Amino acid sequence: MNKKNLSKKYLPLGLILSSTALGLSSSTHLYAQNSDKEDKDLPNVIYFLCDDLGYSDIEVYGNEIISTPRLKELASQGMVFTQHYSGSSVSAPSRASLITGLHTGHTKIRGNKEIQPEGQESFNTNMKTLAALFKSAGYTTAAFGKWGLGYPGSGAEPTDVGFDSFYGYNCQRQSHSYYPKWLYRDKNKEMLDGKQYSSDLIHKEALKFIKNNKDKRFFGYFAYTLPHASLEQPKDSIYKMYENRFDEKRYPGYGDYSPAERPRAEFAAMVTRIDTYVGDIIDELKKQGILDNTLFIFTSDNGPHTEGGADPDFFNTKKLLRGYKRSLYEGGVRVPFIAMWKGHIVASSMSDHISAFWDMMPTFTELTKQEKTWNQKTDGISFLPTLLGKKGQKEHDHLYFEFHEEKGRQMVRKGDWVLIRQNINSEHPSLELYNLNPDLHEDNDLSRDYPEKVEELRQIMDNSRTESPIFNFGKKK
Repeated sequence: MNKKNLSKKYLPLGLILSSTALGLSSSTHLYAQNSDKEDKDLPNVIYFLCDDLGYSDIEVYGNEIISTPRLKELASQGMVFTQHYSGSSVSAPSRASLITGLHTGHTKIRGNKEIQPEGQESFNTNMKTLAALFKSAGYTTAAFGKWGLGYPGSGAEPTDVGFDSFYGYNCQRQSHSYYPKWLYRDKNKEMLDGKQYSSDLIHKEALKFIKNNKDKRFFGYFAYTLPHASLEQPKDSIYKMYENRFDEKRYPGYGDYSPAERPRAEFAAMVTRIDTYVGDIIDELKKQGILDNTLFIFTSDNGPHTEGGADPDFFNTKKLLRGYKRSLYEGGVRVPFIAMWKGHIVASSMSDHISAFWDMMPTFTELTKQEKTWNQKTDGISFLPTLLGKKGQKEHDHLYFEFHEEKGRQMVRKGDWVLIRQNINSEHPSLELYNLNPDLHEDNDLSRDYPEKVEELRQIMDNSRTESPIFNFGKKK
């Protein structure tokens, strides 16, 4: 994709990304006028992480059903990444990859491992986190929303690993209800009456954090739980936008997930609610006079879910990507990523640079000018040059993913080629080979046509992981 391709032909408000516009075989860098200027003050950073928001669930990435005007505004003022990947295709390993800078071949947490009565297996606390990185640069740090990386008392709660404060769910299983009986403030359980909408409570605390720290340098990890199931929310004006819009069947409820009379309406409204929250945050930053000195990043932890009555096929109006949450097709791990930092990131710009969650550690290390002092091991590559429009962006040789449910999966992407190993814990594991240019939807398995490419990527796959005592694709030790 050349610079001409990145004109407002591709980035009006309401961007539609076609397979041509995705520019799979090239990397784009726009050059800001002030890209060589040294800034005396480091920016505040807000990393807004949605839960199970798919690549095509917002208008910026081609959705034609759900209204997300504030995200369109964000894109018009920042940079849209077309090839950004989450850490995994489910919550815990994806978030572990994000906060430690390691991909799932090296993280301790490579799947969702539940701990009773509350919480998940803790990540390796010998690993320093993104929060610790920002603390070492003098930032005030806070997390809001869902944690899922260390059960109560594990030594891996947010305030154990670099966050000054936390408000939200410790346990991702508990977060399946938006009307909980408790949330955590730091390590303390705050009891609720089960009638208050948790996302509103969490969002209120996040806005308060911005206001209270307007005179400080801060890092906010806003890990909101929308639009994860259950599909439920207040029946307010946002919900009423969609209440009678779709032909749909009632979802009766199952397991942790509550019934939904109109699941399509609920899901669409939850995405618009995310958009509203994003707008509130931008407005609060503006109100406090700190918008121009804040790097705001918006993304999701994995592909769209099918739980609680959710219907991702219905909302994937452009049918860009194949696969959902838990798959290692593009739809399971390629996620939206929008970054805005006024005066530093070129407005209405697009990048096809290939990046992933484990790149955030080196990117923020470079942002906070700690390359010489921060010695955390990482699988990532800083993409700050791309964000700031500078030359010298390094590229990944390949990306690696693994997944440990449903008999196990692995995936390697190298250039436009993708190799997926399916059903690892079975008598007949299979290998699928795709070329994303031109087959972005991964419809044509080329494994029989290109055996040498299969072998090349298989060797990369086999050499990209260390053994795990916990996660072994469901195989017995």
